[in-house]
Amino acid sequence: MEANPKFLNGRVAVITGGNRGIGRATALALAGAGAKIAIAGRNQEKINETLALLKEAGAEAAGFVCDVREEAQVKKLAADVVARFGAVHILMNNAGTAIRKNVIDFTMDEWRMLTDTNITGVWLCCKYFVPHMKGRGYGRIINLTSIMAHVSSTGRGVYSATKHAVAGLTKALALELIEDKITCVAISPGFIATDLTAPLRADPAKNQGILDQTPMHRWGEADEIASLALYICSNSAAFMTGNDVLMDGGFCAQ
Repeated sequence: MEANPKFLNGRVAVITGGNRGIGRATALALAGAGAKIAIAGRNQEKINETLALLKEAGAEAAGFVCDVREEAQVKKLAADVVARFGAVHILMNNAGTAIRKNVIDFTMDEWRMLTDTNITGVWLCCKYFVPHMKGRGYGRIINLTSIMAHVSSTGRGVYSATKHAVAGLTKALALELIEDKITCVAISPGFIATDLTAPLRADPAKNQGILDQTPMHRWGEADEIASLALYICSNSAAFMTGNDVLMDGGFCAQ
């Protein structure tokens, strides 16, 4: 990767869902490489926790409360980030949600919650942040998809559909933004140990089931996803765009 450990000096990174889990780990990783960090989330307490960790690491960082389903809030977020930092170079669309239920059992409200968060939220962030990323000679969009963008399973159908949509959006954005030197790459994590998956890991039967399904027989770590995101932000990955990178312990190779 880069010889200079602070290769993101002068770059501004925006991470939705940056207040916990993979988003928090990525915020710390990019900050370690010198980036200024803007994290967005719905939980002010979690935002404050992450900001404390970033500032302890010596990073310049700010937190913003935002629901990515709401256009007015995303538009304001973009304006507030640019007012605070003066630019945007990296956008990580990490905010997402899931409901485990068979497709025909979804209510309209549940359908809208998943699609508004997982698809519309990504589109809104790109709509309002990308104009601020153009003309800088460098840009990175990282969209979090999932192994469910490659396969599906009972009870995961609607979630899977939203992640397939994000994978398609990633390809389209990559082609549209080529001339602006902004790359767009998706990351598809497998089962990752975060606070959101803690209930699954705490249930012996469910935990063992996931370990049995994963060829490496372990949970992935948020720091491993963060390391991939850091690489995508480097100049070493400048020829990478429009693709979806699996990091799943071999799950989708089966």
